[in-house]
This record gives sequence, structure tokens and C-alpha cells, in this order.
Amino acid sequence: MSTPRDLLYVTLDVPGDRPVEQGDLSLALAGAELVDLLAGGAAFLDGDRIRPGLRTVTDDRLLDAAGAALVGEAPYESVEDWLWRRGDGLAASYGAALDAEEHPGGSRHRWRPGRPAAGAAGGAPSAARQAAAGRWTAREPVLVALAAALGIEPEAAGAEPPAEPDDDAVVTVVAAVADAVTELEAVRQRRRVEDAAFDNIWRSP
Repeated sequence: MSTPRDLLYVTLDVPGDRPVEQGDLSLALAGAELVDLLAGGAAFLDGDRIRPGLRTVTDDRLLDAAGAALVGEAPYESVEDWLWRRGDGLAASYGAALDAEEHPGGSRHRWRPGRPAAGAAGGAPSAARQAAAGRWTAREPVLVALAAALGIEPEAAGAEPPAEPDDDAVVTVVAAVADAVTELEAVRQRRRVEDAAFDNIWRSP
């Protein structure tokens, strides 16, 4: 089970209220990596600081890279700082890895969050994609919470709200992801306002 990869599949296969921005996805993927590192004992939280745990090697190159990237000295790194540092360009890295796995030795395709991945409609989904769909259908709390930060909600009219993650450390990570995504959108909004004001100056008679 890889929470970052499952989250990426969700962004590809489940429609949301708005397109998923790559910057938002990168932040959420960094959070998903941290969730898996916490679950595997490779990290633990001391307040909002991430302390390295047992160094592990998995069959997931990107998750191993995340573990190796943990700050190993006091005062350690806050969850917020981890999201911004580790998340830099992370969506592109996971997109390239997914592409290589789904098209080994073949032509590569650009993927877009919120749209079916290339080749998804032309054949049976991969085992990894089916596993991600299973977690989503089961409304697994961590996956649903991370997706919600990206504006993606389960489509189940009249169903009970998804359960909250029951681990305090995971709740801290998910909350930090939501805050970071909100902050990034605020930055984009300010830039749009500034760009519009600049355009108006040049258009004025």
C-alpha cells in the first residue's frame, strides 16, 4: 500500500469540483509520504516536529527517497516545512514514476490530475490502480482526508460522512496539508489580483 501513489490515482480517476493544481498535489503527496513514513516507523512526530525513526528500505524508490530526506538533527523539521520542501516538484516526480510503471518500455504520456490517465480506458486497470480504487471505495479515512484537501470528495449521496483518521500524528499531517493548500491558493489569488491591476494600468487611456 502506497498512500502517495493511491492519492495520485484518485486525482486521475475521481472527478473533483475543480482541477487539481500541481502545486496542491505536490503538497498533498508530501503529506501522504509522511503518513506512510509514520506508519512504517521511519519517522514519528514530537509535537509538530518530524524525528527520524528506523531507517527502512522498501520497493518504493520515491518513499525511500522521502525517508532519506528527513532532517536528522535537532531542532528537526516541522510538518509544514517538510510539506513545502519535500513537495517542491513532487507531483511531476510521481507522475513520471506512474507513467514508467504503466508503460514500461513503451511510449510515455502526459498525465493530468482530474482526468483519466492515458491508457486507462483502453484496458484493464493495473493491480495498483485497483488497490487504490478499493481504498477509495472503502472510504479509507487517510486517503479520503488527503483527497478532501484537494477538493475531491467521495460520491455517495446520503452516505455517512467518512471517518476521521484515528491517529493524532496523521491528523496533524492532514491538517497541515489542508492549511498549506489553502495558503498556496491565497498566494495564487494575490498574484491574479496583482496581474489584473498591472494589466489595467497599461490599458488605461
